[in-house]
Amino acid sequence: MPRGGKKNHKGRGKQFSNPEEIDRQMKAQKELEESGGAEKKDSSDSDEESSSDEESGSRKRSGVEGLIEIENPNRVSQKSKKVTEIDVSAPRELSRREREEIEKQKSKERYMKLHLEGKTDQARADLARLAIIKKQREDAAKKRDDVKKDKEADDGKAKR
Repeated sequence: MPRGGKKNHKGRGKQFSNPEEIDRQMKAQKELEESGGAEKKDSSDSDEESSSDEESGSRKRSGVEGLIEIENPNRVSQKSKKVTEIDVSAPRELSRREREEIEKQKSKERYMKLHLEGKTDQARADLARLAIIKKQREDAAKKRDDVKKDKEADDGKAKR
């Protein structure tokens, strides 16, 4: 057994609340509930409709939540819709990613259309390169024909 006696994992000894402190806290809590309950009874006598709305909308709040009215915009309760309530014919809002993807596809199609018409810089460069290659191939073909004709003429003279 360790030297320090029984200690919890944080290295401190156990501390117990004072019974008088517990009694004082319980009395204060009861007083708050009684005063809050009296106010609710007065309001329910004067206006029954508002009390039914409060009962359905309110829930048991603990801690500071009961004292301060908190409106958290990030906390949204999920409301499920019935199948009959869903409107299928209504146009659906596209997400940012879906909109960007559609714009990207349209711009690509536009570019390809202009490219095929030869109106883009890249298309002009490609056409110029193709023209140079065609000319080189034509020159090479003429050279081969000339060499072939010379060879045939030499073979014809050699046979005679």
